Order: sequence, then C-alpha cells, then structure tokens
Amino acid sequence: MTAMTYRVIVLAAALSASTAIAQPPREQSPAPRDLLEGLGSGNSDAAIEQAIAAAATHPLGTLQNPIRVAGPEGERAYLARLRCADGRTPMIGTKAPAGVGAYGSLVDAWPLDCGAAAPGKVSLVLDKYHEEHPEQGVPAGFQSAR
Repeated sequence: MTAMTYRVIVLAAALSASTAIAQPPREQSPAPRDLLEGLGSGNSDAAIEQAIAAAATHPLGTLQNPIRVAGPEGERAYLARLRCADGRTPMIGTKAPAGVGAYGSLVDAWPLDCGAAAPGKVSLVLDKYHEEHPEQGVPAGFQSAR
C-alpha cells in the first residue's frame, strides 16, 4: 500500500466518523415510554369483577375460566385434593403451557386421567397468579377430598 492510498483511507475513515458524531440523535420512539408508563397501573376492582363474572359463565378449568391458585404450590395442592367420581385420585400428567387465560396471565394445562371413572381423561387449565384467591370449586365430574 502506498503512502497516498493510506492517507486516502485514513481521511475517509475520519470523515465518516465525524459525520456520525455530528448528526443529532434520532427521536425516541414513544412506544417504550407508553409501555413503561402503563406498568404498575393494574386493573380496577370493577374490571376484575367483570372478568370474574364473564369467566364464571364458562366451565371451571377451561381457558375461558381457569382455576385460580397461588403459585406452583397452589397448583399442586389443588390437584392433590381432586378426586374422580369413584373417589380415587386421578393420575396427573405433565403440565404444558396453554396460552393466555381469561384474566390475562399465562396459564398451564394439566392432563388428568380417571380411567373408566368420570370424568375420564381431561385437561384442566390453572392460573397460578392469584395469591388472593384459593379456588374452592371443583370442575364438573370431580369431587374434592376436603
């Protein structure tokens, strides 16, 4: 490389660096600001009551009316007290993500198998983000051990 070529490359690099520095900063998108301002605002009590009333029109344990429990421990405790129609404990399979439930949070689907007893093989949807509401009801076909 000749001295002249080297000078041209250095000059071009210096010019491109100076134009990047001289440009004004781009305007920030309002989307992140709007998102951050909305965090923590929560739902009003009226909105929550409306969601509960709408969910109650659907069978308990469905995506439209998930069983509300307090965390993973609440999921396990709720499932442990379910009994099939014949009084036996259902076989519990591995949970799987089921999407977004009626209350706007991610829910899990748990496969349960009562064999020949009612309700047979079903998948119950549980929403573990409800510390304030330990579910007392049971889905159709099940009984509660307590």
